[in-house]
Amino acid sequence: MKIAVIGTGYVGLVAGTCFAETGNKVICVDVVEEKINKLKSGIIPIYEPGLEEMVVRNIQDDRLHFTTDFDAAVKEALVIFIAVGTPQGNDGKPNLDYVMDAARSIGKAMNGYKIIVDKSTVPVGTAGQVAEAIAEGTTHEFNMVSNPEFLKEGAAIDDFMKPDRVVIGTDDPRVAEIMKELYSPFVRSGQPILCMDIASAEMTKYTSNSMLATRISFMNEIANLCERVGANVHEVRKGVGADSRIGRAFLFPGCGYGGSCFPKDIQAIIHTAKKFDYEFKILTAVEEVNAEQKMVLFNKVYKHFDGNLKDRTFAVWGLSFKPKTDDMREAPSIPLIESLLEQGAKVRACDPEAVHEAKKIFGDRITYNLNRYDCLEGASALIVVTEWAEFQNPDFDKIKSILKEPVIFDGRNIYLTHRIWKKDFAYYPIGFGKLD
Repeated sequence: MKIAVIGTGYVGLVAGTCFAETGNKVICVDVVEEKINKLKSGIIPIYEPGLEEMVVRNIQDDRLHFTTDFDAAVKEALVIFIAVGTPQGNDGKPNLDYVMDAARSIGKAMNGYKIIVDKSTVPVGTAGQVAEAIAEGTTHEFNMVSNPEFLKEGAAIDDFMKPDRVVIGTDDPRVAEIMKELYSPFVRSGQPILCMDIASAEMTKYTSNSMLATRISFMNEIANLCERVGANVHEVRKGVGADSRIGRAFLFPGCGYGGSCFPKDIQAIIHTAKKFDYEFKILTAVEEVNAEQKMVLFNKVYKHFDGNLKDRTFAVWGLSFKPKTDDMREAPSIPLIESLLEQGAKVRACDPEAVHEAKKIFGDRITYNLNRYDCLEGASALIVVTEWAEFQNPDFDKIKSILKEPVIFDGRNIYLTHRIWKKDFAYYPIGFGKLD
């Protein structure tokens, strides 16, 4: 099948590459010529395990192509995916300018029947707006599809190649069959392809992310209460997760969620609710809880040192919002570091992939280290923010010998099994009223 993917960001690049991997001819389009030239050489703009190798392989096999020629890509393809960014506006509403620009350009370039697929995360009703914009520029027939992505950064290739489900929103049974054919290589193990109306498909993506964010914020609230009543959130989590009605996923407390999806999607669905005169109280609370949770680590640091943070140095392990990505968007490390700096503290930070992104935010206001132990030099405490694998089994004797004081603040509870509180560390995890 001949496919065009408009946008070579995270979603577009992963989708285009995975479709090429299953034998389709894919043309990925972007307006940034420098980016396209790098992609043609196999240099990708994001960090995602396994993606670079797959891009290079499919370029070499002549299945994956990159271009700035929008018109040629549209004319060549039967199925056109819109996978451009929908950044959050100041009012919480997704900015659809890039989506609508792509729609108008598609309409002007069309040379026959096309299937236009919204892959970008967009509010309910966007497919109709896209269809109107396309129709203004063409007399050719086309059909709209909503096909939301469910990719986790750091595991995007597996998520696309082996999805839990594929959601297809279309009003035409013939189009549904074409989309099923396109996705059939990814669901050979029996994962469902769910066909539904377009509005329901658009709503499904927001609902999924909102539900997951709600679980996280709920468990963070439980963790905060556990600390106050003397309970152990680790045991509570196991007891709750063993209930088959609830399950174990997304029940790990921590220092808040971040990234490009949860914060933006929650704001978007709250905005949609307001548009239809509905107050979404639960998600408003979820957002408030998460904002407060991002300050939990700082509050623990402030309390331990009796508010005397000026001129102290703190080592921060982890800058990205989660492991296996360089994404710093809405990362819990940002409010933590900003709060430390506001108190006159100094920060030394280490992250395997996100240093270049962190420099865009903090500049030279903090010190960056690629070696986790170098990061500890002169520090009064270690603060763990992101649970990268290389942080999970360190040499605690070495940590103690380098730190000025044996203090660890663990924002992801990764050292619980090490029982470091019995190794003369002052240890502060999330959600423990007492440590046995």
